[in-house]
Amino acid sequence: MQYHGVGRHHDQWPHAPTCGSNGTMTGQRYIDEVLLPHVRLFRGAVGDKFVFMDDNATCHRTLAVQDCLDSEGIQRLVWPARSPDLNPIENVWDALARQVAGRNYPPTNKNTLIRALTEEWNKLPQQLLDNVVQSMVQRVECCITLHGGHIPY
Repeated sequence: MQYHGVGRHHDQWPHAPTCGSNGTMTGQRYIDEVLLPHVRLFRGAVGDKFVFMDDNATCHRTLAVQDCLDSEGIQRLVWPARSPDLNPIENVWDALARQVAGRNYPPTNKNTLIRALTEEWNKLPQQLLDNVVQSMVQRVECCITLHGGHIPY
């Protein structure tokens, strides 16, 4: 398995599909806002060996999502619904959330939240992203050692 690192350009902030600006994420929104505009393009860039990993959220498991993945030729990593969360982006979201929460003037509405997220995302050091991805081998080994149990970090 090969990880393609988590990264970003300074003028882009991460797409947080479960934090949609107009309500709860649904399977169709996931298709329209994540799979087609982002995952499909990334799969095209990586090639036939691309395997997509999601986090087993309910909206990711709809029949419409599976039909979309099938029609786009996107192979999904098969893993149990109750498996430990080994997705490295969760650590990045946590760091971003802590940065936003620690601001002198916390966001008070959607616009100030978007601005705060964008500003704090741009401040995240690339080394943090690199470290999170590089930690995956150790995390998976720990998960195997613990027979799928909780990883203590």
